[in-house]
Amino acid sequence: MQNKDKSKALVTDSLIQYSVPVYHLQYNDIVDVKIKTTIPEMNAIFGLEDPESKQSSSQGMNQNNGDVYYMTGYTIDQNGEIKLPFIGKVKVMGLTTGQAETVISQKLAGYFKKVSVEDLYVRVKLGGIRFSTLGEFNKPGKYVVLQERMTIFEAIAQSGDLTVQAKRNKVKLLRQYPEGTRIHILDLNDRSIINSPYYFIQPNDQLYVEPLKVRQFGTGVTAAQTLQVIISSISAVVLVLSLTK
Repeated sequence: MQNKDKSKALVTDSLIQYSVPVYHLQYNDIVDVKIKTTIPEMNAIFGLEDPESKQSSSQGMNQNNGDVYYMTGYTIDQNGEIKLPFIGKVKVMGLTTGQAETVISQKLAGYFKKVSVEDLYVRVKLGGIRFSTLGEFNKPGKYVVLQERMTIFEAIAQSGDLTVQAKRNKVKLLRQYPEGTRIHILDLNDRSIINSPYYFIQPNDQLYVEPLKVRQFGTGVTAAQTLQVIISSISAVVLVLSLTK
């Protein structure tokens, strides 16, 4: 969180404007779709007689006890579609959640002739943020966090923080896009990351942190350990030389 020489200085206590990219739904995302109408019979068809009971049961589950939306949500397939009851497949990949709500509302109104778009309530939300951490984390792994927005530092905290040997200036972020995956290199030492488009974690992000050279060469974790290894090596060399004379 330093002000690097080549970056514009971000003064402490100053207001930093977020650069939040608009997220478009991707393949393998899980979305939670809530549908409600003014007609009780239709609400019963979609299993919404008591939507609060489902919500309360979901909230009662711990975030680390599994993927709560894996069984109750809708997974976007390779064709970019989800399959909803009665109305069938709806293509939502590449859309925002708001655009997906509009598309589903229009398709519902077309299927149920007695219901207009104004009589429908459709809510589409991401079923949590799924991300993975690999490399120099204290608790690397795959995580699901039930919230709509998450920063890269929160993701690191979720993974038990970085190890002492982590190379913090070259963190690799693998991010999924509609056309494929891109690798971005991030510098956690530079506080300008706060107003970059990579400050907020997106679903299916993968973070990989390399070890420092000192870890790769096996010369010790801390400076004291490295110094001890060097002294031991010099002592061994001196001993060998003295024995060969």
